[in-house]
Amino acid sequence: MKKRWLGVLLGMSALLAFPMSAFADDGATNLELQAGINSVFVYLAVILVFFMQAGFVLLEAGSVRMKNAGHVAGKTVLTLGISIVVFWAVGFGLGFGNGNGIIGQTGFFLSGDEMAGSFDSLSGSDVPLTVKFLFQLSFAAISLAIAAGGMAERAKLSVYIIFGALFMIVIYPVVAHWVWGGGWLAQLGMQDYAGSTVVHLTGATAALVATFLLKPRLGKYNKDGKPNVIPGHNQVYTVLGVIILLIGWFGFNPGSTLSGVDGFFGYVSLTTNIAAAAGAIAALAISWMVFGKGDIPSMLNGVLAALVAITGSCAFVEPWAALVIGAVAGTIAFLAGQWLERAGLDDPIYAVSVHGIAGVWGAVSTGLFATPELVEKTGVGQAGLFYGGGLHQLGVQVLGVVGSFAFVLVISFIILGAMKAIMGLRVTEEEEMMGLDISEHGTYGYPEQMKLLTDAEAKSGSRTPPIN
Repeated sequence: MKKRWLGVLLGMSALLAFPMSAFADDGATNLELQAGINSVFVYLAVILVFFMQAGFVLLEAGSVRMKNAGHVAGKTVLTLGISIVVFWAVGFGLGFGNGNGIIGQTGFFLSGDEMAGSFDSLSGSDVPLTVKFLFQLSFAAISLAIAAGGMAERAKLSVYIIFGALFMIVIYPVVAHWVWGGGWLAQLGMQDYAGSTVVHLTGATAALVATFLLKPRLGKYNKDGKPNVIPGHNQVYTVLGVIILLIGWFGFNPGSTLSGVDGFFGYVSLTTNIAAAAGAIAALAISWMVFGKGDIPSMLNGVLAALVAITGSCAFVEPWAALVIGAVAGTIAFLAGQWLERAGLDDPIYAVSVHGIAGVWGAVSTGLFATPELVEKTGVGQAGLFYGGGLHQLGVQVLGVVGSFAFVLVISFIILGAMKAIMGLRVTEEEEMMGLDISEHGTYGYPEQMKLLTDAEAKSGSRTPPIN
C-alpha cells in the first residue's frame, strides 16, 4: 500500500514538473493551458469562499446561547440556499449584466458560458462565465450571512426567507454593480478589490437596520440601560469558526486576482495575513487595557475586522501598510463594539462593528496607502494621499462608502419596516424565552443538555428559562 501511494505521489510530482510547452505539442496552446489553470484556480477559490459558511456556522452558533444554537446553524444553510437561487435568477444579471451606471439589465437566469456577451464587466479574464458566476455568488452569500447575523436569537424564521430574497435582488446587486459591474463608482475609479464595501459594509448596514428594528434580546439591558453580558455557549466553536474563516479568506482575496499564473495572488495573500495577525494582537491588547484581562472574543473579532479591512485594499498597499490597516481595524472594531453596546444596540455577533466599521476603514485606507505601482498593476483608480496622489482617490473612497451606506440603510429600512408592520419581525416573548430551536423547529440543537436544564428548572420551581 505504501509503495502504491508513493507511486501516485511521484506521478503527480512529475506531472507538475513537466514543462507546459510539452503539452502544446499535443494540440493545446499555452493560452488554452493558461485559461485552464486560471479556471481551476478560481474554482478552488470558490470552494474556499463557500467553506466560509461553515466558519459562520461555528462562529455564530458558538456566540449564542445553547437554546438557539441549532436555529442559528440551520438558518445559515437556509440563507445560502436563498442566495444561490435568487442570485442565479436575477441577482447576477442586476449586479454584473450590461446596463447603465445604476443597475445591470441583462443576463438573467444564467444558462451557460454562451451568455458571456451579456456581461461586459466580466470580460477581462479568460475564466469561463459559469465559474465567474460561482465566484460572485459565493461573495453575495457571505454578504447575506453577515446581514442575517444581526438578527440572531430573536427574528422569525420567515424573516430570513423574505428579507434574504429581497436582499439578493434590490440591495446587494445594486452596490455590486456600482463598484464591480461598471456602475458609477467603477467609472469614478473606486478601489474595492475583494469587497470591504460591496460585501462587508453592505451586509453590516442591513444588519444594523435589522438589529435596530428588532430591539435588544430579553435580559440584555437593565432598567437603567446598562448592558448585561449574555455569553455564547461555546467559545471553542467561535475560535474554530474564525480559523475556518481565515482559511476561507485565501479564496476571498487572492482568488479575486482571477489568475493562478502570474503569481500576484501570492502578494495579496501576504498583505491579507499580515493584516489579520496585526488585528488579533491589537484587539487583544486593547481589550487587556480596558478589561484588565485578555479577552478571547475581542481577539477573534480583531482578526475578522482586520480581514474585512484588508479585503478592499489587499492589492493596493504595501505589507507595512497592511499591518497598520489590520491593527487599526482590530482596535476600532473593539472600541466601536463597546460603544454601540452601551448605546443600546444588541448585536450578538458584532456584525456592525466588525464588518461595518472595519469595512469603512478598509475602503478609506486605500485612499491613503495605495501605491502607484500597485494601482498600475490592478488598473483601478489612482495612488493614495501618502504616495503623492493627493485627495482625489480618498475622496472617491469616501463618496463610495457614504453612497453605498446610505442606499443600503434606506432600502433596508423600507423593506424591514414594511415587514415589521405587515407580519412582524420578532418571535413572541414566550418563544424567545423557550429558545428558537424549539419554538421555530420543534427540537433543540442540544436535546440532552437542554432536557437536563429544563428538568433542573422544574425541580427548583423557577419560572425563569435557562439562558444556556
